[in-house]
Amino acid sequence: MAHALCPSAGLTDAAAITELLNEVDRIEIGRPETDLHTVEADLKRPDIVLESDSWLAFDGERLVAYGLLWDESASERVDVDHYVLPDHQQAGELILDALQARALEKARENGAARAVVHLHLNTEPTLDTELIERRGWCVVRRYHVLQRPVDAAVDLVPELPNGIRLRACAEEADRARVHALYQSSFAEHFDFQPRSYDRWLHDVDAEGLDWSLVWIAGTEDLGDVGFLLARDDREAMGWIRSIGVLSEARGSGLGGLLLRHAFAAFAARGRDTVGLGVDTANPTGAPALYARHGMAVHYAVDTWETVLS
Repeated sequence: MAHALCPSAGLTDAAAITELLNEVDRIEIGRPETDLHTVEADLKRPDIVLESDSWLAFDGERLVAYGLLWDESASERVDVDHYVLPDHQQAGELILDALQARALEKARENGAARAVVHLHLNTEPTLDTELIERRGWCVVRRYHVLQRPVDAAVDLVPELPNGIRLRACAEEADRARVHALYQSSFAEHFDFQPRSYDRWLHDVDAEGLDWSLVWIAGTEDLGDVGFLLARDDREAMGWIRSIGVLSEARGSGLGGLLLRHAFAAFAARGRDTVGLGVDTANPTGAPALYARHGMAVHYAVDTWETVLS
């Protein structure tokens, strides 16, 4: 089967890419969960030049594989996305080869001697993993996407304990504070890449984000020490994008308080499910916290890594 490789994607391809990703979703997780605006946001990333960092592969006029590369580190670390339909592994190989070649080129443009490339794949992916294992890729981390049902009659806004305060992110200063809390609370996490304030605003789609679903938690003694950033623009479920508590305040119940507050907010909006992603080896105890609050595994994702030089 011959495939045609297009060396770049554009915003006009976003609908076709979304359709492809939802085909992959149906196979891997049983239902479509990719939204058009998410694909469009990826294609608009400031660290991507679509002409050199994106690829489409076609079988006739049908899009059967897609690749995207971005560079948050400005050094050796490079991230890639790869999607392919099961019966079109040759197309997947074409894109994989292009991704690897560009990743090494990009790292060298950054002044690095090698490229450390990461790719996230469902644990039962449509990509034949032998194709990447033969190229030296291996799994270095596992993540779980968790979900929990919510009900407005049950998930009520929690009462605040004495000495604890919680506020919505309403002012520009609050946004800057959330960014600072994110940087500090995630600094020691696997694969963390520091982001400037402006870059972080772009990554969270600040202009389209409903900031009433972003909260800051604090204590009388320590001030602002935790945050939760959620969004309500996914068809499948309400989504908690990130939740963090500074190390000096962990174990005080703030993480659970923020979770319960988010559950109540989503339930009040009429949502019936809330989800989030977590590193299964997270050293802060986050997986256990989420389990205690009724969150269960929806599906699992592996981080695959290769080193190119």
